[in-house]
Amino acid sequence: MSHFLLRGFRRPRASVEEALGSLERDVLEQLWAADGEASVRQVQAACGELAYTTVLTTLDRLFRKGLVQRRRDGRAFLYRPRLSRDELRQGLASDVIDSLLGADAEAARPVMSTFIDVVEQRDAALLDELERLLRDRKRRGGRGGR
Repeated sequence: MSHFLLRGFRRPRASVEEALGSLERDVLEQLWAADGEASVRQVQAACGELAYTTVLTTLDRLFRKGLVQRRRDGRAFLYRPRLSRDELRQGLASDVIDSLLGADAEAARPVMSTFIDVVEQRDAALLDELERLLRDRKRRGGRGGR
């Protein structure tokens, strides 16, 4: 399979990196590592050389984007991720795949076929995993649940 660049098209990873800046991704990583709530000071200490106000602004931006929750603790806020790493990845993947599948089954067929080709090229054992997931999903009735 040959690869080509479609002008104006960005890979999903580039879209995520644009939507979440490197600082936002770093701060989210620190919150995931905290495994619970963390204050601005705790995140700042984990991030290294960043100024308190930089971390505060970044956490506020993540809060406004709906990626973190916060609760007041005295005069400060404690922050926690709204989603796990895997939930964020699944949400992003779902959005990308949904946009690629199109509106009807006919439009989806070439995308599904290409997906299988790429999975096979990456790791043939993943095809077995995909087949197992499909069997499990069909047994459960076809829709919903992960």
